Amino acid sequence: MIDRILAKRIVPVVVLDRAESAEPLAEALLAGGLDIMEITFRTAAAEESIRRIAARFPEILLGAGTLLENEQVQRARDAGAVFGLAPGLNPRTIAKAAEVGLQFSPGVMTPSEVEQAMSLGCKLLKFFPAGNAGGPAMLKAFAGPYGHTGVKFIPTGGISSANLAEYLKVPVVAAIGGSWMVDKQLVNEGKWDEITRLTREALEAAAAC
Repeated sequence: MIDRILAKRIVPVVVLDRAESAEPLAEALLAGGLDIMEITFRTAAAEESIRRIAARFPEILLGAGTLLENEQVQRARDAGAVFGLAPGLNPRTIAKAAEVGLQFSPGVMTPSEVEQAMSLGCKLLKFFPAGNAGGPAMLKAFAGPYGHTGVKFIPTGGISSANLAEYLKVPVVAAIGGSWMVDKQLVNEGKWDEITRLTREALEAAAAC
């Protein structure tokens, strides 16, 4: 999982109101060159959307985000997600993810949380909310004491095409999580070509870093 994320360096954070949007969205991302996506468990359509994409597009590295409860972890794994993420660090959900074989990235924003996550076997961590928690400067500070451990971060929250390069130039950043290329309005209006264009532009910007 980490190798594939490092290759693309972008994880689109998707919120779907309708499961019917899942497959055309996956096609739009693939057309733009991106075979990774995170579908958040913020809507009732999340589980079915993951199930549809997993069945039709096995080439996509498919994640489930905003996993706050053990039952969500189980449902995400059963639907076909191969990795999970959370905005915070909950040892119970990390243990459940390990139990069901779901690679998991908890959310952290302090050194204590980084160390707790590492003690629980997590090396790829979500840094959230990145913009409010110090941004690239905070991640550079993390690189000092933790860079040699192999821990990597996926900053999410407040990241856009305008500032993604600042984050991706930090050595401990594996990838950025963002939603501008899969904006909820674009998805609900079915603007798949625009999503493909924005995805392609984002990948080009990431590659330039």
